[in-house]
Amino acid sequence: MSQANSAATTARESELPGFAEFTPHNRRCVILLRGRMRLRGCAQVALFSRMHRGGFSALGMNMVPKRLFFTKGVGKHKERLTSFELALRDAGIAAQNLVRVSSIFPPHCKLISRKEGLKYLNPGEVVFAVVAENSTREAHRLVVSSIGVAIPADKSTYGYLSEHHSFGETEDQAGDYAEELAAEMLATTLDLDFDPDKSWDEKKEIYRISNKIVRTANVTQSAVGDKHGRWTTTIAAAILIFED
Repeated sequence: MSQANSAATTARESELPGFAEFTPHNRRCVILLRGRMRLRGCAQVALFSRMHRGGFSALGMNMVPKRLFFTKGVGKHKERLTSFELALRDAGIAAQNLVRVSSIFPPHCKLISRKEGLKYLNPGEVVFAVVAENSTREAHRLVVSSIGVAIPADKSTYGYLSEHHSFGETEDQAGDYAEELAAEMLATTLDLDFDPDKSWDEKKEIYRISNKIVRTANVTQSAVGDKHGRWTTTIAAAILIFED
């Protein structure tokens, strides 16, 4: 960058909220961010205002969800995409822009009901979610989607969420499997000694005795393929909420 361009960039950014109070390192970072993100106008001002209020570390901490709720739904339509949309409507999350993420239950996160959780969502909002999805257009075929969760006793550590989808399984079978997957992943991080070949009931007893895993659960949606050959879609989801 030429000296003239650098001076012009600094002059423009110096007019933004709080820029003068940033450390030299943070100034360099925000200049780099501005260039890479190609921010202009109001978007540029919004970014700098947010960073001025909370700083880089606070921005990262704000990305740790404070609450989580489970939901599920089923949809049927001649078009696969529309059947997915109808499943989202059934789950109450069709009005949001979902971003699928991997499967960590955050430390200090509170598990809340679907009814309470939906109150935090706004139309058009970008929402992070762990989603299990499955579809069929085969008549009478059993289809299922499930999310399992395992929560550690120590709230300052993270737990696990698992996604599972299958054909021909009942809700109980799929739910137990998803729950077992999450519990096994958490158990390996807690150094619990268990035999992977044991039944789920036997493993649950080991986890209970250890006092290291406080809760396991699942949310599961099954459906039978539409008899007229329309697409049938099931979803199960864990919705992450950042508000306190």
